[in-house]
Amino acid sequence: MDDEKKPSTWVIQAIADQAVNVEFGDCINEAINQRVTAFMDVLKQQQIPGVTGYLPTYRSLQVSYDSLRIRQSHLIHLIDALLSNTRWTATPGRCWIVPVCYGGEQGIDLETSATALGLTCDELVRLHSAPTYRIYMIGFVPGFAYLGGLDERLHLARRTSPRQEVPAGSISIGGMQSAIGSVAAPSGWHLLGKTPAKSFNLRREQPFLFSAGERVRFLPIGVEEYQALNADPDYMPQWSHDA
Repeated sequence: MDDEKKPSTWVIQAIADQAVNVEFGDCINEAINQRVTAFMDVLKQQQIPGVTGYLPTYRSLQVSYDSLRIRQSHLIHLIDALLSNTRWTATPGRCWIVPVCYGGEQGIDLETSATALGLTCDELVRLHSAPTYRIYMIGFVPGFAYLGGLDERLHLARRTSPRQEVPAGSISIGGMQSAIGSVAAPSGWHLLGKTPAKSFNLRREQPFLFSAGERVRFLPIGVEEYQALNADPDYMPQWSHDA
């Protein structure tokens, strides 16, 4: 978000006896999502006593709190005052370089997706790996990353028959988004490839690899390199602050 800029509208709602929700819009786009993550940074810096956690989504931020330490009405007042008066700058997030083995056993929908889109497999891989994606949110299952920034030429309706289980690490597209799968789970998205990066790993001090507001670049790799990296349970992809 540009410096000296504030969101034009917001709605604060009490959604439970220990949580409030701040909505910044009613659609999915990068500007609204930037407001969500930028305001989460503002709240974290305030270190408000009694606030216990934050859950950013596409267009809203859920703020959890301990009702024995802070009144809901007081928290809502503080949030509204910060939204009204604070001038903020979004903190640049990490840009992850995520290796992907496209097609074959790792990407069983690559060929059919390319055909549906009127592309060759090579063209689809080139278009998919070209952008810098924004992680809009983490959800559905632990560590699952929803990505914005998919080339319009790759927008493809989800499968009419979802699979009961797809493997961890699947790289997929569905609608106007791409995604990085984290654990084996059902999915109606089209599977283009797999990454050896473990986006959810209980062996790590921080089990979640990605966070909302960070960015992702995909790096195509071959089968042998994928297998070698995937064999390492502690493999970590590279990252930088450069897009």
